[in-house]
Amino acid sequence: MDDELNLTYLTFSGHVEVDKYRYVYFITMFIIYILIIWSNLTIVYLIWTQENLYEPMYIFIAALLLNSVLFSTNIYPKLLIDFLSEKQIISYSACLLQFFLYYSLGGSEFLLLAVMSYDRYVSICKPLQYPTIMRKSTISIMLVLAWLVPACQIGVATILIANEKICSQILKGILCNNIVYKLQCVISGARIVRDMIILVNVALLPLIFIFFTYTRILIIACKSSREVRKKAAETCLPHLIVLIIFSCLCTYDVIIVQLESHFPKTVNLIMSLQVILYQPLFNPIIYGLKMKEISKHIKILFCRATVSR
Repeated sequence: MDDELNLTYLTFSGHVEVDKYRYVYFITMFIIYILIIWSNLTIVYLIWTQENLYEPMYIFIAALLLNSVLFSTNIYPKLLIDFLSEKQIISYSACLLQFFLYYSLGGSEFLLLAVMSYDRYVSICKPLQYPTIMRKSTISIMLVLAWLVPACQIGVATILIANEKICSQILKGILCNNIVYKLQCVISGARIVRDMIILVNVALLPLIFIFFTYTRILIIACKSSREVRKKAAETCLPHLIVLIIFSCLCTYDVIIVQLESHFPKTVNLIMSLQVILYQPLFNPIIYGLKMKEISKHIKILFCRATVSR
């Protein structure tokens, strides 16, 4: 089966035809990729080096931003190569690897946001118990599970996909997401049930948990002092913005794959890029601007860089 995977090559049909615009797309996407890496890792670096940011909330933010870097690195290098290639192809095994990383890291995003909501819940609703609950060991376990749980579930799904027969070698998109299913000869009921279980575990349950925690935070904040309400707004609002954007993009990811190629390839390309473009760029912007301590250190960093010049 491994030899068959390695010998099977798929062709992307969602890219713009090779013409003068491919260099424009390449330069644009390359700049965006560099911005994603630079902006996310800058904040991760600040959290890593500044002792006053050694708090669970900032550690989880660093993990979320690192997840964005990994997510982007799974997609952008191959996309950049495709823009400069006469023919956009990928081996079936490499496609399945991209599929696995795409949804594994996407699931980790939901779980990391759920962990962050729990951290805010304990901080605001149980402040006296916060040091006891959010210990280093607890934080480490949460981070490991946030990456391990989706990886295990998506890994099983990927292995089962690899063992199914495919009847097409044309991918109507620009990356290996759930369009991989359209290559299969038969979509079984068992696969649908399996995917629904995974969706519930890595997306819906975290969303329900986040909704519960923020509801509790809202109730407690409304009954508390102005200082508590201010703290809740400053620390929870960025998380909610990130969650809403990410949830909308995930929904969009599912919907757009169901649409057949009724639009020009340029339109399809632009629409597909929305899924992989906004979140990795928005996360550092939102946390860099909305989180007071992070914003302060970013300003100091830029001031030092300016002075050194």
